[in-house]
Amino acid sequence: MKQTWIAKSLALTAVSAVILSGCGSVTSSSNGKLNVVTTFYPMYEFTKQVAGDHADVIALIPPGAEPHDWEPSAKDMKKLKEAKLFVYNGIVEGWAEKALKSAGNDKRVVVEASKGIELMEGLPEEGDQANKNEKVLDPHVWLDPVLAQKEVEAIQAGLAQADPDHKDDYRKNADAYIVKLKALDESFKAGLKNVKRKEFVTQHAAFGYLAKDYGLTQVPIAGLSPEEEPAPDKMADIIKFAKENKVKTIFFETLVDPKVANTIAKEIGAKTDVLNPLEGLTDEDKKNKLDYLGIMTNNLEALKKALNE
Repeated sequence: MKQTWIAKSLALTAVSAVILSGCGSVTSSSNGKLNVVTTFYPMYEFTKQVAGDHADVIALIPPGAEPHDWEPSAKDMKKLKEAKLFVYNGIVEGWAEKALKSAGNDKRVVVEASKGIELMEGLPEEGDQANKNEKVLDPHVWLDPVLAQKEVEAIQAGLAQADPDHKDDYRKNADAYIVKLKALDESFKAGLKNVKRKEFVTQHAAFGYLAKDYGLTQVPIAGLSPEEEPAPDKMADIIKFAKENKVKTIFFETLVDPKVANTIAKEIGAKTDVLNPLEGLTDEDKKNKLDYLGIMTNNLEALKKALNE
């Protein structure tokens, strides 16, 4: 991960959940629908579910791109400038604050979907000596079905502010999607309640909120950055932990090279499996017509299998 992400992540916490610049009505796209720009897949999916047919929703970060290090091009900045609503998670998008200032639009509504959620702290990247004594905030709230509901609520509020004529529909759509997220939460509670073990080893520290909510312990190979290379002593600690606790599955993720997970799995005689952080859809996901709910259900099944071995 680029070191600038760490520096910018702390600054982003000061950005308001919904920032209204200027006043007056917000115009729509040429087809009469609200012009909405989001950042990466979960923000796009949540926004589409709430917006329904009343908005044209796009994601700036393309499918298959790893969002932690992505930065907007001039073409992306044009889309951002023309947006009537911009939805981002916060912290992941280290470029967002600067981009919003550069792409000035005094009628644009901005939603930082994670604002107001109590964020967990994590350690800086390996080798980041300048920040080794500082904490960074964990942005992966979308992987917790309970916190995902709060993000949906924030997006609903932003859509209603940007397009009050359809606020009742946005409320109805949000409520319907939240019912599905609550059902997903219940599935996780039931599925993980009586598992044999509580610890799982994963490629990077994306599942802290999920683990906390369902009484599990995440043992990450790397930190908050999926591209981080763990130090040799950290690798040795993970291998020792896995051997002592008879871990039989090492989780890797989509969009990132699984070589570290494969190395550890080979060392301890374990297998590997996918635990998807939902930072972007792969071609395989799209081929299988998977969405947030489907991928999270797959994550649950993978966890149940590994934690009952």
